Amino acid sequence: MIALLIRDLRLAFRAGGGFGLGLAFFLIVTVLVPFSVGPQADLLSSIAPGVLWLGALLACLLSLDRLLALDYEDGTLDLLVTAPLPLEAALSIKALAHWLTTGLPLVIAAPVLGVLLNLPANGFGWVVVSLALGTPALSVIGTFGAALTVGIKRGGLLMSLLVLPLYVPTLIFGAEAARRGAAGLDGTTPLLMLAGITFGTIALMPFASAAVLRMGLR
Repeated sequence: MIALLIRDLRLAFRAGGGFGLGLAFFLIVTVLVPFSVGPQADLLSSIAPGVLWLGALLACLLSLDRLLALDYEDGTLDLLVTAPLPLEAALSIKALAHWLTTGLPLVIAAPVLGVLLNLPANGFGWVVVSLALGTPALSVIGTFGAALTVGIKRGGLLMSLLVLPLYVPTLIFGAEAARRGAAGLDGTTPLLMLAGITFGTIALMPFASAAVLRMGLR
């Protein structure tokens, strides 16, 4: 399992579809928003938590099409299906590698980019905590979408259409927790709901991903 994780991390950095691409997209979204809504400090402060969450979600979505595509093209995916390692564990490792190369850098960069959006001082901690809790769910759900569309030519758009509705609960509770924290309110309830979604997807979604992948490779 450790060898598979190291391999996926190396592929993510060499292919250029993880760390740099996600951060660049996150930065572009954050920089363009003030130009589109104007320089009003109060308006930027109010929308900053939602913008950061939406940017992180889209940045995660951007790199999902390569999550299983390279392994399918070179035959590695067929070996994983027949390997002694359970397919559910292998897909969990791939989701972890995706989070380490995409989700974790976004969590680290969010406070820095929050300055560009005039994020209130109370909101920095809440944004970081909510993203740290929510982005693993985005990677795990994205793995399910990648397994569902593996082998389909130009399946990136289809995968986005399938995955985005599943992302909505994570986005709602994550952005709400960050918004309440930035406003000086108690964001514990949406944060607990977000944690429940994340732990639920981590526990159940690898089995669904393995099932659809086995059906797709038959």
